[in-house]
Amino acid sequence: MRIVVPLAENWEDEKNVKKAPTRDGYGKGVVKAGEADKNVVVLCADLTESTRSLWFKEKFPERFFEIGVAEQNLATVASGMAKMGKIPFIASYCVFSPGRNNEQIRTTISYNNVPVKIVGAHAGISVGPDGATHQALEDIGLMRMQPNMQVIVPCDAIEAEKATIAIAKTKHPSFIRLGREKTALFTTEKTPFEFGQAQTFIEGNDVTIIACGSLLYNSLQAARDLEKEDISVEVINIHTIKPIDRRAIINAAKKTNAIVTVEEHQINGGLGGAVAEVLGEEFPVPMVRIGVRDRFGESGDPNVLIEEFGMGKKSIINAVKEILKKKHFFKGKSEEVK
Repeated sequence: MRIVVPLAENWEDEKNVKKAPTRDGYGKGVVKAGEADKNVVVLCADLTESTRSLWFKEKFPERFFEIGVAEQNLATVASGMAKMGKIPFIASYCVFSPGRNNEQIRTTISYNNVPVKIVGAHAGISVGPDGATHQALEDIGLMRMQPNMQVIVPCDAIEAEKATIAIAKTKHPSFIRLGREKTALFTTEKTPFEFGQAQTFIEGNDVTIIACGSLLYNSLQAARDLEKEDISVEVINIHTIKPIDRRAIINAAKKTNAIVTVEEHQINGGLGGAVAEVLGEEFPVPMVRIGVRDRFGESGDPNVLIEEFGMGKKSIINAVKEILKKKHFFKGKSEEVK
């Protein structure tokens, strides 16, 4: 197994690896963005501590605006501020923003192509006990379908900090997806990050896993275990869902001829859908999508839910073995045609 980017020294130690919620990365990153540019402002919908916007409020109280429980107003006020030259970050739970205020984001932010940064915290099934009403599983699809909108899903808190700083510099509306639970810190400050560019974490030849968010860690663990069975797995981090790195996807498909996507989101409309669109147009290969399969969430322990919904390490390993069978089947059929 050839790791090609700097990773945390103890990344393989699932029990003792350091952990932090990705929302912490946003909290640190937006303070640094505010230090670098006085036009950065933060607006929140009465979730200042939960979204970690509190850290910006404490540093720059005159540039923080509490909108209250009014997500539609959160979007429209920010769009006006952006039109006047500010760089607003608007923070709430993901089910409310971009969920509840999707129309206002579409009409006042995306349509006008103003640089509002939408911070969707507490995304995915791992919100846990709060249950289906608070587990955003459709948000990537909602956002990536909107013209002008950029979509980014960082894999850990370190990458979330880098991503927050990066989107503060773009001139387009952006959506950053964050989690509530503490998840593994497996990248480092030296791990490469460039907005819009995928990174290969592990090189392999048999199957490619393309993942986003904290489930990238499960993908790395699965690749490590599969290596023991002489299955060589390439693992790619696609943190930027839009604009997606088409070249990286096509090159991976040409290299391994088998793709598994992994995400904590509905398989329709999210990363898996985006990758399938690229491959369908450019280089079709056998593919399996790991994610939520057309169902709502439920209350429970976050780790139990990840396993129950088929997104754990064992499910990824099984998907890789399944796609290998499909790959060999299609290869045989292709040779028959020749």
